[in-house]
Amino acid sequence: MMRIGISVLLASALIGASPAAALNEGLQCVPYARALSGVEIRGDAHKWWDQADGQYARGKTPRVGAVMAFRPHGAMRLGHVAAVRKIVDARTVLVSHANWSTINGVRGHIENDVRVIDASEANDWSRVQVWYSPNNAMGTTQWPLHGFIYPAKQRGWGEAKAAVSALLGGRAMPSIAVAPNVPKHSPALAVTVPAKAKPAAFRLSWGLKNDLEKAAKLEAKSDRR
Repeated sequence: MMRIGISVLLASALIGASPAAALNEGLQCVPYARALSGVEIRGDAHKWWDQADGQYARGKTPRVGAVMAFRPHGAMRLGHVAAVRKIVDARTVLVSHANWSTINGVRGHIENDVRVIDASEANDWSRVQVWYSPNNAMGTTQWPLHGFIYPAKQRGWGEAKAAVSALLGGRAMPSIAVAPNVPKHSPALAVTVPAKAKPAAFRLSWGLKNDLEKAAKLEAKSDRR
């Protein structure tokens, strides 16, 4: 019986140490932007702007809940889409998106509260710079935008999380760490890392270590009887 008790404690510790980030391995930008915004457009990201014509309002001004639609540029041949989560000022917004940064050599990450800066001279959001997590800094590339696609109704955060949970097969959106570029006054969302990334070393907490040591001593006494 004592051996079973030790096994249960160890199993609990290992479950607690498992990275929740494994839920999001290989996620693309399109389904994540669709889940967060409620903009029901299918197909590659570079097709969203034209497909939105006649279905959704479009414009050059960021709004919370809108989809930021990137034009294909350089190696990003299929374009990109992100959901605007917060307006910081006339030239800065925070977005949530997937499959942007290559972290630990792996793509497919979800990144929330990512800083995007309007790099255009006319402040028309025709070109932007995007925070790049591997460098812990703003990226230097100026990415061209089509503009913003506005949903018929802004999706609330609760509804967005439910949509992401459905996207992940019923599993809840994990909350792991605050993005390093999030201003102190903004809400803290998560940055997630896929399962292929190297997991953190497993360490027992002081309390659990004590419990295991006590259990081992009791088991040793029982064996001596």
